[in-house]
Formats: sequence, structure tokens, C-alpha cells
Amino acid sequence: MSDTMTIDEKILKSLKLAAEFLNGKDETSLADNMWHIAAELEYALFLLSIKLQDEIDASDLKSSPESKKADMDSVLGDVKSLLKEAEEYLLNGKLKDAYGSAYVARQYTLRIIETIDKKKI
Repeated sequence: MSDTMTIDEKILKSLKLAAEFLNGKDETSLADNMWHIAAELEYALFLLSIKLQDEIDASDLKSSPESKKADMDSVLGDVKSLLKEAEEYLLNGKLKDAYGSAYVARQYTLRIIETIDKKKI
């Protein structure tokens, strides 16, 4: 039996790990967890881009989230939904849609990190 994972398995693992990091409770662990989520999403997006090669066009992507004053729990819920959506798209072979959901989840994650960092100042 081989220990090598397929690219799809690696992407799925990264999406699942990102979802697991959403369970941080206090703000210190939340900040650390958001960095882990961002890293896992970067890896998943990198692997998806390799599979898709030139198929991704900026116009295909869902628009980035607007800078709203939404509460943190709401935004975290959106990230969780997007991660689940990306997993489902991946499992159904809809790689462009998986990329789009993971991309927006990453955008939200980066905004959360930015918000947390501003609170520390």
C-alpha cells in the first residue's frame, strides 16, 4: 500500500484542517488559529491552481467580501460555510467552484487576522 496521497486528497486534508482550526475559543488562540487556517487555504489554493492550470480567471471568482462591520462570529460562520462548500465542490469534481469558495474563505480569514491585529494596537 502506498503512502502517497493524490492532489485531491491533499486539498481535502487542507480544507478539513482549516475547518478544525475554527474551534479556537479565546482571542489569543483564535488569532493563532486564523494564521493556520490561512496557511491551509493557501496550500489548498496552490494545489487547486496546479490542477486547474490556466482555467482560473479572476472573473470566475466570487467577489471578495466587502469591508463590513460584521460581528466576528458571523464572519467565522461564513468561513466555516465556505470551507464546507469547497469540500463538497471538490468531492463533486467542481474544481473551479472549490477554488472560488476557498479563495473567498481565505479573504475572510485575512480580514479577521487584520481585525484582530488592529485590536492589539
